[in-house]
Amino acid sequence: MTTSVLLVDDDPVVRDLLRHFFREHGMHVSVLHDGSGLMQRLELERPSIVVLDIMMPNTDGLRALRDLRASGDDMPVIFLTACGSVNDKIAGLECGADDYLAKPFDPRELLARIETVLRRRASAPSRPERCARERVGKFEIDFVSRSLIRDGERIALRDSEFALLKIFVRHPYKILSRVLIHDLLRGDELAFRDRGLDVPIWRLRRIIEDDPSNPRHVQTVRGQGYVFVPDMDGAMFDSRVA
Repeated sequence: MTTSVLLVDDDPVVRDLLRHFFREHGMHVSVLHDGSGLMQRLELERPSIVVLDIMMPNTDGLRALRDLRASGDDMPVIFLTACGSVNDKIAGLECGADDYLAKPFDPRELLARIETVLRRRASAPSRPERCARERVGKFEIDFVSRSLIRDGERIALRDSEFALLKIFVRHPYKILSRVLIHDLLRGDELAFRDRGLDVPIWRLRRIIEDDPSNPRHVQTVRGQGYVFVPDMDGAMFDSRVA
């Protein structure tokens, strides 16, 4: 199974360097720009390991890892940071990091450490999906087969369609901006374009809505983004009470 890495670092140079290096070694890479969204991102994707910088604005790596471990999440984590003192290393390991690598570093060493941590973990998944299936209106979503089930019939989804649906399902009744959805789907691999979600949203609506031109599940909140309403029989979402 392909190793996947979630890289959390506010330095675009480091992100680009590691993204290209890991991909050259056959690994899947996604990125996050700071630690504030780590737990939310891990609700949406489960990488093999997280490479986490410590010194970041907003939420630093130590705080992000403390919160993650306090929630009971045992995702493998390697700290990558400019803090190289013994005390900093001890603090990182005491927070629950599996390993610690100081900047500047050789990407080959980081790769070796990732492989060592994953071997030590015996390549076991860090945490299963919180629910193998969830119901959305007339559908069941099967997170294992990445498909929809309606009236006993499986409907295969493109990876992009499944990823978008999963974002909505994990955040019901919450207004998600177009920028946030783009970042959850693409990170900084693709520059944000204001109309870039139009086609993916249209495709998803054609699959799950009875009337895509009058959507009940994936509703547009004018000037704010989209909101997902799982209950088909529920009232239309009112952004004034969000």
